[in-house]
Amino acid sequence: MHRSIATVSLSGTLRQKLEAVSAAGFGGIELFESDFVNFKGSAGELGRIAADLGLSIDLYQPFRDFEGMPEAQFRRSLERAERKFDLMEAMGAPMMLCCSNTSPLAIDDPALAAAQLHELAERAARRNLRVGFEALAWGRFTSLYGQAWNIVREADHPNLGLILDSFHTLSLKDDPAGIARIPGDKIFFLQMADAPLLSMDVLQWARHHRSFPGQGDLAVVGFFEQVLRAGYTGPLSLEIFNDIFRETPNRRTAVDAMRSLLYLESEAQQRLAAAADTAAVPVPLQRVELFNPPPVPALSGLSFIEFAADESSAGMLGALLGQLGFRRVGRHRSKAVVLYRQGEINLIVNAQPDSFARSRFDAHGTSVCALGVRCADPLAAVDRATAMRSQRHDSPVGPNELRVPAIVAPGGNLIHFVSEALGANGLYEADFILEEDADDAGGAGLTQIDHVALGLAVDQLDTWVLFTRAVLGLEPGESLELADPFGLIRSRGVADAARSVRLVLNVSLSQRTRTARTLSVTGGGAVHHIALRCEDIFESVERLRTAGTRFVPISGNYYDDLATRIDLDPALLARMRAAGVLFDRSPAGDYLHIYTESIEGGLFFELAQRTAGYDAYGALNAPARMASQAQE
Repeated sequence: MHRSIATVSLSGTLRQKLEAVSAAGFGGIELFESDFVNFKGSAGELGRIAADLGLSIDLYQPFRDFEGMPEAQFRRSLERAERKFDLMEAMGAPMMLCCSNTSPLAIDDPALAAAQLHELAERAARRNLRVGFEALAWGRFTSLYGQAWNIVREADHPNLGLILDSFHTLSLKDDPAGIARIPGDKIFFLQMADAPLLSMDVLQWARHHRSFPGQGDLAVVGFFEQVLRAGYTGPLSLEIFNDIFRETPNRRTAVDAMRSLLYLESEAQQRLAAAADTAAVPVPLQRVELFNPPPVPALSGLSFIEFAADESSAGMLGALLGQLGFRRVGRHRSKAVVLYRQGEINLIVNAQPDSFARSRFDAHGTSVCALGVRCADPLAAVDRATAMRSQRHDSPVGPNELRVPAIVAPGGNLIHFVSEALGANGLYEADFILEEDADDAGGAGLTQIDHVALGLAVDQLDTWVLFTRAVLGLEPGESLELADPFGLIRSRGVADAARSVRLVLNVSLSQRTRTARTLSVTGGGAVHHIALRCEDIFESVERLRTAGTRFVPISGNYYDDLATRIDLDPALLARMRAAGVLFDRSPAGDYLHIYTESIEGGLFFELAQRTAGYDAYGALNAPARMASQAQE
């Protein structure tokens, strides 16, 4: 499909926006009028700049408060439209967006609206231009796409058609199924926008909180599917009003934007293909080619976590891991890299001075620089990632060492795809000289990596939600706001369907929280804690305390309050109080967990025991941890 984006969706000057859009691979733009009004150049000059960058100006917008007006205002609006048509001709924009009327002067008369739009389309036709009519969710009398379509149909002019916007339909919970019955050639333009589910005025929601498809909670794929079923063949565009996007570097925003459209197309492609296979009656032929990447990788867990550290920090981290029950089991064949293991958990400490990981993280002390993810087909996983606009990474390898496909995640960390065919330890047997005595004797009962939590800058959260969804096939859970003593933390978990890979994405809405201060040290986004699963948390805590591990102390008031909220066995409550273990309960199961004190760079560990079908992360206990850390 021809992919486009509204200039209002990005930060920067108009020329900077066009350069970012072109670099991301878009074919066109929607020109938002305010961008042109403030542009230091003529319409013709803008058209030439766009053409030089390989961009078409697909739409000029918005033209407001036109239809259903008293005669005097209508005539003035026609003259206003002529001036816009002059600009459109000069810059080469073939279509104007006319949005439904919000003026207090508007008249509730669909026949009048149709007649006036017919006249506007007639004037556009004289210049070989077209007009698209869009129902605003807050339009005074026309707020639904069905109402707009009835007016367009009654106007009956070949140069007048419908413009559809997913936000306007889905924010009002209007059913998009009827779109499939609209003739595709009368849908002139398609704008896509997602958004988080918020309880607020729709106008404020629309102007400040839209997001790219795949970043929010709206049913955008289903909406797009109905438009395709109608036979639409025009541009696929994005119109995003978002306060954070207005300040985020526009090159990154443009890449996210392109990734969102590729994700949207690929999801719709799968739905249409599945429908064609199972339909009792023929599904209308797909009239446009949709993006069809390699499938989402089938993940089966985290294979390893890699830390970047200098020689001194590597020694201190190794000592800490020893306290946590990990054993040093091998040294890399050609690099200053050491492998530690406990149960199925493999932790790698990279002190190689010239490695990619060290070069990116040297200034930040000990940091997680890479994650290894097990999957069935690593090459296909990398192919999907690069098709979704992620950067491939090839690490140098020595003789007889394995090449593990990898990509660069947002912010610079690496994600390696480790083949399941290697088995549990095949990668390490190939790349490390393993110690003969490398069993789990002396361990603390830690069995596997439960989840990894990342601290992100505010402008990185949507990027990571889309990245994990489009590239890794993880689905986001509920968005929560947690109380730090110095501000709010927004937290959202993402996981695959089998829950073999879990990440928790955290952003600070204040600059004073511990999460924000950690970000200022690590440079804008890093793993800030690692949760390790155990079968008996009380036994594990006892072993670790004996070994010298220090845990975040929890106030006795927490346990007094816990007893009033949850019906607990008094003996269990007493054990938790004595051990400093926190507790959460869901209808499906329980979660017991405890946090270690932080090490250099702010990183800490969590021990976690899940029972039955508990599927969250103990987020309600995070304020107890953050308050305790603040009081230290």
